[in-house]
Amino acid sequence: MQVPKNNIYTVSRLNGEVRKLLEGELGKIWLSGEISNFAAPGSGHWYLTLKDSHSQIRCAMFKGRNQSVTFRPANGQQVLVRAAISVYEPRGDYQLIIESMLPAGDGMLAQQYEALKMQLAAQGLFTQDTKRPLPENIQRIGVITSPTGAAIRDVLHVLERRDPSIEVVIYPAQVQGEAATQTIINALDMANHRLEVDVLLLTRGGGSLEDLWCFNSENLAHAIYNSALPVVSAVGHEVDTTIADYVADVRAPTPSAGAELLSKDKGNKLQKLAVAYSRLESGWNHYQLKAERKHSQLQHRLAQQDPVRSLQQLAQRFDEMQLRLESALERRLSHLSMQQQRLTARLQQQSPGHRVAAEQNRLSYLSKSLDEAMTYRLEKASERLQKNAGLLGSVSPLATLSRGYSISSADGKVLHTAQEVKPGDELTTRLSEGELVSTVTQVKPRTEC
Repeated sequence: MQVPKNNIYTVSRLNGEVRKLLEGELGKIWLSGEISNFAAPGSGHWYLTLKDSHSQIRCAMFKGRNQSVTFRPANGQQVLVRAAISVYEPRGDYQLIIESMLPAGDGMLAQQYEALKMQLAAQGLFTQDTKRPLPENIQRIGVITSPTGAAIRDVLHVLERRDPSIEVVIYPAQVQGEAATQTIINALDMANHRLEVDVLLLTRGGGSLEDLWCFNSENLAHAIYNSALPVVSAVGHEVDTTIADYVADVRAPTPSAGAELLSKDKGNKLQKLAVAYSRLESGWNHYQLKAERKHSQLQHRLAQQDPVRSLQQLAQRFDEMQLRLESALERRLSHLSMQQQRLTARLQQQSPGHRVAAEQNRLSYLSKSLDEAMTYRLEKASERLQKNAGLLGSVSPLATLSRGYSISSADGKVLHTAQEVKPGDELTTRLSEGELVSTVTQVKPRTEC
């Protein structure tokens, strides 16, 4: 067997090619399974095996990734992981490189959360171009939350401390449970129907992913996106992030932070009000002084400028412009008339009529010369024809016949001697006028003269 020379793999090269193929073909996947053989060496990396009732696969989760895991994995625990398929080249082992790990229950919710997040992002619900700015001077805030929860107490406390002049309208809604999403949507619809507030604050306190799940609804996301009023989302603690946070115009990390975002400190507000009043008073005095000075200047100008004299000057200027226009038109017309005369003279000098007449005379002369030449040539040709006809007639056998001779032929062949025929042959004899047909009865030999 002949061994190929150009494509021989080493083991290292084969494992490397398999790793590239697996990593490039499948990318990142979600996988659920039971932990076994869990190991956490001093390096900080985790090594484990994920298995089900029929198969198992080795996994590695490196230190930079496992620090974000909120629980301590244990053998026998069901988990949901997001991982990339790879190959550990020194041993040729097929394995998973885990990027994130969640308990199986929360993991399913997290997977749904990520899928919905990607879907809404693709639809453009998270783009900054669609975010509406908050009003500059907020007088009334609409709060969508549970009227008995801790969040509304935190919001009211912050607003009372910072700016008691802001009015608060509460739109009651459930913020946990299966019916919570629809009650929040109904509260949003009510606020947009009434349009009685400047901005909406959607809020509740912290909780688990399952507690906050009502804020991860596709229908709620579209309701927030389509709201005519700006929406601030302040759901959970700072580490909690929901779909509502991504769709809202502004996200606040906590309910108290949302209230601070929508209010201004009353001391600062009074100071700004005093500054604004001072600037308004100063501006009004400056405007009044400027208006009085302008009024005085206009009165002085009016006294110096008589409207009647201005009208007379305008009339005189109009007459002057009219005369200048008439003079310019006359000069222009005169110039155009002279130019037309010059062009007419040049046209007459270069008229084709003279050349046409000359060419007509030349054509007449040439036509006459052609006729004369043709007549002369015809006469010469006629003379040559007559001369040639006479010459032809002198040698023609017809002329010989006219002198009493005849031509005899047998079977179309002219006879020269009597021996060319025999008795019984039929002869045709051509005379000067007509032909004779005869039969040979006797052939006599030629006699000497």
